[in-house]
Amino acid sequence: MIGNELVTVRIRRRIVVCLGLFAGMTAQAALAADCPGNPDALGTSRTLVVDPREHPRIGAMQYAETLPLAAGEVVLTFDDGPLPKYSNRILEILASQCVKATFFLVGRQAQANPEGVRKVRDAGHTVATHTQNHPPGMHLLPIERVQQEIDEGIAAISAALGDGTAPAPFFRVPGLARAEGIEQHAASKGAQVWSADFPADDWRPVSSSRVYEVAMKRLEARGKGILLLHDIQARTVAALPKILHEMKARGYRIVHVVPATAELAATSTEPQQWRTRSRHENVAAPHWPQIPRFVFAERAMLPAPWLSDSYWNDEWLTSSDHATSPAGAMPTPRQAPWPRQVPPLLNAVNALPVPAPSVFEFRDRPRPAKATHAAGRATGRVAQSGRPVLKRLVQVR
Repeated sequence: MIGNELVTVRIRRRIVVCLGLFAGMTAQAALAADCPGNPDALGTSRTLVVDPREHPRIGAMQYAETLPLAAGEVVLTFDDGPLPKYSNRILEILASQCVKATFFLVGRQAQANPEGVRKVRDAGHTVATHTQNHPPGMHLLPIERVQQEIDEGIAAISAALGDGTAPAPFFRVPGLARAEGIEQHAASKGAQVWSADFPADDWRPVSSSRVYEVAMKRLEARGKGILLLHDIQARTVAALPKILHEMKARGYRIVHVVPATAELAATSTEPQQWRTRSRHENVAAPHWPQIPRFVFAERAMLPAPWLSDSYWNDEWLTSSDHATSPAGAMPTPRQAPWPRQVPPLLNAVNALPVPAPSVFEFRDRPRPAKATHAAGRATGRVAQSGRPVLKRLVQVR
């Protein structure tokens, strides 16, 4: 009887899996049908409408909230454009896959290429802002300069769009160099500050294959999220087709994000869908080992080491290589100083003499580099003579 029930349960599970696969294939077929000229396109699975006022800061890399995405959903974002040489190619690649993304554009770039801004809008992508000049270290700028960068960036993008059209109230800080003053001013403009969930490191001097590998590895690790890319890099142009193809092959789905308006209500979500996973979630608290209470069988003192057993008197210490080392640098042996030939002990107990009080004296003035080398050479001489090293070093100082 129990065996029959187990068989029934297995059959039901297989039916559910098959239905899920069929539903997934149907959804992909619908996406492909919506992309003329490419029946195998990745497509855009859905549009997510968000209200910036309800969730002013998003992105798991820096904030406690991120977009309410289901497992396998990805939001593509591109920074720093428009730059015609590469941005136009990015738009062509996205169009070939019927994929929608969010572009955080730089005001100065928009002024130099206003047509590029309109191309992004006309292709159905979300136009967002990324300051006027993309200043490095924006979190270190005076608040007046911060406000100027944000305001002028919005104005430049708006002018490029024309017809009184404003960009989406989405803003990303250059270099993700967030600061409270930046976020407060963005909020005062009604803008939602975007970080990211994971980057592809395409701003670094790496190959396009490396960009692809990093993007997919981090996506696989997280399972969903906001991907940060740049549409001004040749390596991104080269990597993007492979990234989109692999996303389709692995069953990922693209989500397009737009702002809520008076005519377009925000997508219904639950608060917990926005919360990022805690850094300590599913991670067991560390259990540090307790220090054991040792019981010593014997309390006899070990004999003191011989001075010849130290590598301070090796020949390499006074070599020309050591003479060229930085002042105050700790010398390191060319090869491990062990095992060593230890001479037999002369007596049963070979203890070091008690150090003189002057050994523990400290001087306020730093020693010059030459004195350091002199001390090292003196150490070798003292070691060979068999006299106490510490006492001799104090005399050299």
